[in-house]
Amino acid sequence: MRMSDHDSKPAGPRGTPAWRSPAAWVLLTLVVVCGLAWDLSSKWWAFRSIADAPVVFTREQALSTAPLSLLVPSHRPMVVVPNLLNFTLVLNPGAVFGIGAGKTGFFIAVTIIAVAFGVGVFVFATRSRDWMAHIGLGLILAGGLGNLYDRLLYGCVRDFIHPLPKVRWPGTATEVWPYVSNVADLLLLVGMCLLLLHAWRGEKKTAPIVATA
Repeated sequence: MRMSDHDSKPAGPRGTPAWRSPAAWVLLTLVVVCGLAWDLSSKWWAFRSIADAPVVFTREQALSTAPLSLLVPSHRPMVVVPNLLNFTLVLNPGAVFGIGAGKTGFFIAVTIIAVAFGVGVFVFATRSRDWMAHIGLGLILAGGLGNLYDRLLYGCVRDFIHPLPKVRWPGTATEVWPYVSNVADLLLLVGMCLLLLHAWRGEKKTAPIVATA
């Protein structure tokens, strides 16, 4: 019995398509599950431990309260690393850095589309050995799902990570980084960096070699 020319072709240096690789699916799933668990458990811990009493609220309260800060009691930030990292509770009605406050429905729709797009990239644009891309996509999916969970359940996003809380621009009273974020935002940032690094490495490998005399 003779194999056809199509079947006898080697898989190539990057392996088979990712959707045909059980190992690629396992890696993607593990990263998504672990990242999502880390994000949701950290938010649960933060809103029950940082303030003097647990901060509990409903979606209806979040959607009917303005500003949202009224749902968070006054509390001292938890200093993790002096002048470098504090934990403080903030409810974010928008996206990263508070952009688009009040457009919860819009961000829910965008996140669902982005998650579907990420799965599509994994299926149609990666190969079985593109582990860096799979980890990056897994982190992005975990971060998107973590903040989607908050928007669906609470109508806002729970934030608590405040880097560089006391660092000011030289000669001013303005904070260098006034934004408070969460683990999901960190996962999104790291995931995008990994995808960019993967793309850069791919371009570097496929770049034409110029002969020198």
